[in-house]
Amino acid sequence: MLPKTGAFARNVPLDEPWTPADNAFKKQLADAALTAARSKGATYTDVRIGRYLNQFVVTREDKVQNIVNTESYGVGIRVIANGSWGFAATDVLTKDSIAKTAELAVAIGKENARLLTQPVELAPQKGYGEVSWKTPIEKNAFEVPVKDKVDLLLSVNDAAMKAGGNYVNSILFFVNEQKYFASSDGSYIDQDIHRIWPTFGITLVDKKTGKFETRQALSAPRGMGYEYIIPRDSDKIKTAQSVLYRDRYDMLEDAKQGAVQLAEKMKAKSVEAGKYDLILDPSNMWLTIHESVGHPTELDRVLGYEANFAGTSFLTLDKWKSGTFNFGSKHVNIKADKLQPGSLGAVGFDDEGVKTGEWDLIKDGILVNYQTIRDQAHILGLGASQGCCFADNWSDVQFQRMPNVSLKPGKDKLTPQEMIKNVEKGIYIIGDSSFSIDQQRYNFQFSGQMYYEIKNGEIVGMLNDVAYQSNTQEFWNSCVAIADERDYRLGGSFFDGKGQPEQVSAVSHGSSTARFNGVNIINTARKI
Repeated sequence: MLPKTGAFARNVPLDEPWTPADNAFKKQLADAALTAARSKGATYTDVRIGRYLNQFVVTREDKVQNIVNTESYGVGIRVIANGSWGFAATDVLTKDSIAKTAELAVAIGKENARLLTQPVELAPQKGYGEVSWKTPIEKNAFEVPVKDKVDLLLSVNDAAMKAGGNYVNSILFFVNEQKYFASSDGSYIDQDIHRIWPTFGITLVDKKTGKFETRQALSAPRGMGYEYIIPRDSDKIKTAQSVLYRDRYDMLEDAKQGAVQLAEKMKAKSVEAGKYDLILDPSNMWLTIHESVGHPTELDRVLGYEANFAGTSFLTLDKWKSGTFNFGSKHVNIKADKLQPGSLGAVGFDDEGVKTGEWDLIKDGILVNYQTIRDQAHILGLGASQGCCFADNWSDVQFQRMPNVSLKPGKDKLTPQEMIKNVEKGIYIIGDSSFSIDQQRYNFQFSGQMYYEIKNGEIVGMLNDVAYQSNTQEFWNSCVAIADERDYRLGGSFFDGKGQPEQVSAVSHGSSTARFNGVNIINTARKI
């Protein structure tokens, strides 16, 4: 599960202070690049000076398996020269080195221009001068002693094993991106971005049969500080089936309940394939949103410019232009944003210096928009970018990446428990697990962590071997109810891959519990 830590990353002593570099120095470096690029003929230049800090603490049962503590620091320079993009990067942070790197980017742009069929067309973007943005954290995770983190994970493992688990892996991921952006538009933007992901996996083995079951953490990766793993009762949703979590996560409690639930899961009956009404918790919904809505509304996939990892998209421009394409039922309202507090995608400005915002993708079930960056906005007739540009490291060129994509809560007062009371034959699914989706983001299959059978409005026990199958349009049109905002929670991906060579980004997907009628359920048990 260890991610890419960035080009030229160096190992850092655990006790090294994480003080940010001086902004005045970074501005001098940026100005050197802007001046050099302009002198060689660039008509546009942006400079990204990035310091990427990563810490991962990995344990298994009563042992520490690994502690990774790295820093990657350098500058990426992107230009338009003779109407074409050029890009170059360096980790030598001197004015002379950065000026030469800018000149190289211009030379590359001019070479690329020989293959142009039409010049790059950038949406206009005003300069913001010197501005800054920080993730609103309460406790910097990098300032918490590693011993405290190790003690937490080992206590989680111990609790899970005492509650019945046989094997436990637990991990804490921490990321701090210190990003400085400057452009020939007149922006000098300093951002300090923090992310955290606590997670674990518990395994229970039946020694007589060799059968085993697993339970993953019900945490969500978040754009927060260490406060996310300081429990708070007001952020717990307590049901008869499980404790679920909003903006704070109790890792120790979840490990204990996870091991207990595994014993129940081991004894659960195998599902009978057929049509069921599904009640999907946000801990399951986020992945379905990510794969069936987030990726297919990326404009580069729609246009066929991008097909790596997730294919292209069935949501072609003709469907959007019609203004009537029925993506889902009238209950389905899906927005894109880079603003939600605590979300992984929350930043003040994207990697093109565009101030972030929010917009509708699906409104009352109808496809109304996509996700764009500056050189795509004109394709949709937009006067400005939607702020979806991102690079995972200073050494990589920025390109279109997914913002937060979330299902809006229902407008009427409705709880998940009230929703379940109206289901005659259904399954309530908590947590995410395996998935499969085709290269047009249309036909798919998803599973979960825990499945509860619903009969005549009541949960009657746990099921096993469940996966739901559908196609994107059919599935979202089967949505008949969504719980209100009291149940709204964020899930997300810490390492969403895209591009070739691969880049990873972090993105959140919010929802409240939702009901989908008449969805096909298959039995995933291996038949011998």
